[in-house]
Amino acid sequence: MPTLNKIRTAITGTQRATTPDPALRRLRTALTVFFALDGFIFAGWVVRIPAIKEQTGSSAGDLGLALLGVSAGAVATMMVTGRLCHRFGTHPVTVVAGVLLSLSIALPPLTHSALALGLVLLVFGAAYGGINVAMNAAAVDLVTALRRPVMPSFHAAFSLGGMLGAGLGGLVAGQLSPTRHLLVLTVVGLVLTAAAGRVLLSHAAPTRPGSSAASPASPAAPAPPASPAESAPSARLTGRARRLVAVFGFIALCTAYGEGALADWGALHLKQDLHVSSGLAAAGYSVFAATMTLGRLTGTALLERLGQTRALVAGGSTAALGMLIGALAPAASLVLLGFAVTGIGLANIFPVAIGRAGELAGPSGVAAASTLGYGGMLLGPPAIGFLADRWSLPTALTTVALLAAVAAAIAYLTRKSTRGR
Repeated sequence: MPTLNKIRTAITGTQRATTPDPALRRLRTALTVFFALDGFIFAGWVVRIPAIKEQTGSSAGDLGLALLGVSAGAVATMMVTGRLCHRFGTHPVTVVAGVLLSLSIALPPLTHSALALGLVLLVFGAAYGGINVAMNAAAVDLVTALRRPVMPSFHAAFSLGGMLGAGLGGLVAGQLSPTRHLLVLTVVGLVLTAAAGRVLLSHAAPTRPGSSAASPASPAAPAPPASPAESAPSARLTGRARRLVAVFGFIALCTAYGEGALADWGALHLKQDLHVSSGLAAAGYSVFAATMTLGRLTGTALLERLGQTRALVAGGSTAALGMLIGALAPAASLVLLGFAVTGIGLANIFPVAIGRAGELAGPSGVAAASTLGYGGMLLGPPAIGFLADRWSLPTALTTVALLAAVAAAIAYLTRKSTRGR
């Protein structure tokens, strides 16, 4: 009988370890909604930039300065958000940032000068940076609790939301004014934030070691295992942990550099250097975005098969090869193939890097790595432009391949300092 009881106990324990808690499943769905909403709203704003430029009477230079408001607001908020997450929790901060993002998207079409546009974009950028740090930090906690590398699935939701937002924006551009279109996004954002936010606010994030208090909002819900994201405040980080966070932040930068470069220069490369039609040139970034989304949708299976370090090395190497083809191939079909391969290669590097930083340092690690990563997205387009003026656009685009290879090399060289296989 004792042996039978031990067998039953072992079986029960195995089932509990392998069967996801319903509360965790609900949290995963809610966070997926926030990632998709982030991409949806941001893409909706991007497709209306030409109309708002005309409305404000801005020159190209004035518009460029105004658009820096998004970047400045995001970068300035990211590190603050990490501290807010430590103090108030990742779930409440995610919900508040979702509300602010939904409200702020309605502001740009109300402006009538480049200065006013830049000021409201500071607010929009602050909300965008805040929600990116908070929801990524919450996702790191959930990944730890689920004991599965599902981080790429959240970023796939962001990509899908972006594709849906851009597609919808293109469809309604001729029927709705920017004011009405972005107001619709506000309503959609507030509705989805209310629905998904209720789930986040009613479930506690993983508790810190030694804390036995249950969440007041859900006293009956079992707390998932404590994660490093909640148990390692940045003030207690060792020098080694800080260095590793910087390493993963730089890997994220290398990835985001390529994404920003292709978004702004991929179509121009096809049209200017290969003399294709405007429609085919526009397909360049679409191909890249589609394969990146596909790569993220299959990212969990890839990570479970290869492990994080091997996935980073394989992804960086693949992206480097793809971008060399995309930058230097003499035929448009080969360039499009190169962009597609680059998208697959870069797909999971950013989410893995952000996730590893979060494992090491919690929300502060996510904030630091995200700031570096988004810095790369900001650095990419102007760097490509400067290099293209000095040499040529194809030569400039090879720097995307170079940084992808650097990311792969760093991941390989630091493999013994990380837990990835």
